[in-house]
Amino acid sequence: MISCFTFVTLAGCATGQKEIPVAVRIANATPAVSVTARGETTPVGTPNADAADDPAIWRNAADPAQSLIVGTDKKAGLHVYGLDGRNRDFLDAGRVNNVDLKDGVVINGAPGILVAASDRNDIANAKVALFRLDPATAKLTAIGKIDGGKGEAYGICLGRDASGLSAFIVLKDGTINQIALDATGATPTGRVVRSMKLGTQSEGCAVDDRTGTLYVAEEDVGLWRFDARATGATTPKKIAAADGKNLVMDAEGVAIAPIGEKDGYVLVSSQGDNAYVLYRLSDDSYVGRFRVVDGSIGGSEETDGIELMLGDFGPAYPGGLFIAQDGHNAAAAQNFKLVTWDDIVKALGLPR
Repeated sequence: MISCFTFVTLAGCATGQKEIPVAVRIANATPAVSVTARGETTPVGTPNADAADDPAIWRNAADPAQSLIVGTDKKAGLHVYGLDGRNRDFLDAGRVNNVDLKDGVVINGAPGILVAASDRNDIANAKVALFRLDPATAKLTAIGKIDGGKGEAYGICLGRDASGLSAFIVLKDGTINQIALDATGATPTGRVVRSMKLGTQSEGCAVDDRTGTLYVAEEDVGLWRFDARATGATTPKKIAAADGKNLVMDAEGVAIAPIGEKDGYVLVSSQGDNAYVLYRLSDDSYVGRFRVVDGSIGGSEETDGIELMLGDFGPAYPGGLFIAQDGHNAAAAQNFKLVTWDDIVKALGLPR
């Protein structure tokens, strides 16, 4: 979701509420360190619109520099990019908002890369749109859709545990439906195994498979965590409030940096002041904030979706890859900015 706070006057939004200018939001927020992007994708195909939204990463373990990025153009479909930022494929999937993927999923009898997107082509009936990603050709193939519940599809993330693969689809009203997925047959199937609820509009989410924890951003309220197990409790615990200091609403994209068996960081897009915030997974404590600022490549602003994967991604991204949707991108259509995790670690003084 992109907000109207780009304007520097106290002009009213479509909601009739008055927005605080970005300069004021930044002045009131906790200071953030700066990093610069090392790469960017070509713009999405829909110009002059809030179109790019959410990325997902597939890491090529055999040749990390040949890893792939899947990104949504929420007006039109899904792009596949190489780490050089070039568009490798586009699939016309209509209005797909958020995206996630899992490798090693059995698809129609063979292991593969399963891509799931929140499908809002019918705003009254959410769907999980499923695709297979071919790593050799970077092509996406649609394999089917699963019912996601009544309401408008918004966020999505995948989780996997001993019981199997789940899609967590976040509806715009804050409902989160957990769907048990089975893609082994000719046609994928799924069923809602439980529902959770946040009070207002929510979108970004991520699952820590190591601990069975689901993280969800409630845009104007803050960051929450749930038990991700199908048999777990449905009561959320608040990690951080969108208080205008560490986290400035809208709280948007969510990503995880897993370190060791249980530790690491959860990152959330602080869209209200163009920053990204880290909290420690082990105790929910605040760690720090950073911004992606202009360098040889432009910075990122008004970010919706983010993604992060640790590990070697080749010479440009040796310690991991962080991707942020850029909601501004100067005069071009929106795109995604690529940042090496090593630069974020160094800027924040995190332990290596």
